[in-house]
Amino acid sequence: MINIISILKKTGAILTDDHFVLTSGRHSGTYINKDFLYPHVLETAKVGKMFADKMKTKSIDVVAAPAVGGTILCTWTAYYLSKFKKKEITSVYTEKSQGTFASATESEQIFRRGYDTFIKGKKVLVIEDLTTTGISVKKTADAVRKAGGTVVAVCVMVNRDSKHVNSKLMEAPFYSLGEFPAVSYAEESCPLCEKKVPINIKIGHGKKYLEVKKASLKQ
Repeated sequence: MINIISILKKTGAILTDDHFVLTSGRHSGTYINKDFLYPHVLETAKVGKMFADKMKTKSIDVVAAPAVGGTILCTWTAYYLSKFKKKEITSVYTEKSQGTFASATESEQIFRRGYDTFIKGKKVLVIEDLTTTGISVKKTADAVRKAGGTVVAVCVMVNRDSKHVNSKLMEAPFYSLGEFPAVSYAEESCPLCEKKVPINIKIGHGKKYLEVKKASLKQ
């Protein structure tokens, strides 16, 4: 049976036994590298169809997601929803207010490029690739509301913390295509840091994390 975890494993997107820095800034020994999924167009399209299948009974005008990874899934989801509903479902995305490498806790998600005009008065499905803390996708949902849209649902590809990332946090019906629980740590309580396990600087946000840390030590 095809499911989201089997697709991620097939594309080599699930990584374990290392020291990663997540988008949230937290550390973990497990990482889902969605960037390994996206080069595989047919597999990525399947994920978009899975989102659309799950949400096709909802009344939806627009699909919105935080950039960057969410943008690709957003487009495929809108494509399949348009086919299912036999009408155009548009696709837009939010961007971080403080640049690509700002952590989720440091930045807002905002609509640029005039995309807020696609949101006002519309029923919006908000999607995201991965959630650890749920902050990025929650801020995208907030941006939809600020732009005058109605969040009909939030759906993520993989939820890493179903205990804390839920409908209550999103203030909207919340769904996921799959769950992959993974322990993550704040920097000050990270056992991997304590054991001096080298941080992966090729995958995740480890390189930027170390650059910022080095700069702060010079001050």
